[in-house]
Amino acid sequence: MTDRANLVGQALPPALFDQAKAFIEGRTTHRPSIALVLGSGLGAFADVLADRVEIPYSEIPGWPCSTAVGHAGKLVLGRLGELEVAVMAGRAHLYEGYTPAQVTFGVRVLGLLGVRSLVLTNAAGGIDKSLERGGLVLISDHINLQGSNPLAGPNDDALGPRFPDMTDAYSRRFRERAKLVAAENCVPLSEGVYAAMLGPNYETPAEIRFLRTIGADIVGMSTAAEAIVANHMGMRVLAISCVTNMAAGILQQKIDHEEVLETGAIVRDTLLKFLKALLPELAGAEE
Repeated sequence: MTDRANLVGQALPPALFDQAKAFIEGRTTHRPSIALVLGSGLGAFADVLADRVEIPYSEIPGWPCSTAVGHAGKLVLGRLGELEVAVMAGRAHLYEGYTPAQVTFGVRVLGLLGVRSLVLTNAAGGIDKSLERGGLVLISDHINLQGSNPLAGPNDDALGPRFPDMTDAYSRRFRERAKLVAAENCVPLSEGVYAAMLGPNYETPAEIRFLRTIGADIVGMSTAAEAIVANHMGMRVLAISCVTNMAAGILQQKIDHEEVLETGAIVRDTLLKFLKALLPELAGAEE
């Protein structure tokens, strides 16, 4: 039997992944091939699914609970038209005290359930001065500055290679489809590089200047580890950031989490419209 403890480099109990998979399969007949991870204040999409089955993370063996404000903390499975979809309404973060293994546990379990396409969303700070609060940014690449990697430790060759290539970490084909869908639906969409920081504090103005210098356009506290694990398992990844605030030092105002949640509410309808049109297109691109 494959040693599931080695999935993400930390010593998680080997049975947890199989237990979580079996638990979810026992609660629903849905067998999604595409999944969506919803970030801070962006959880409304789960409510549009038909024939929904909602499972709180606290009930799934081994699944870390979301503690951050704006994260519902539940797995929702249902249908978008004829497409079966899994939605992680909320995620775990390293800054909450979770290990990289725990932060990526949900992505691993979804992969074991048969998910082959993953859409990640997040709230991010705008570094590029041309961005505006409430704008959507397609992630073309990331810079992992979180000081950890979920693949560190022994590798399970049954799940992925020891040294996975990250050249196309955010699928070029998916990004081209996303741009077409955005244009067809009159949804403004930028593209840029995401810098992943540990958090939970927001960055200093000096750190933002550094991030701009090394090529980052937006900054946040999630996504990179999930994208790494998804690529390791052979999934195609698309990621979308909602610019909920401009990063430190760009505007003469302080940053607080209430602003993040407020912007998530403002952009909700636009993001819902975009995702509803986009997911079927991505499913078609995977065929």
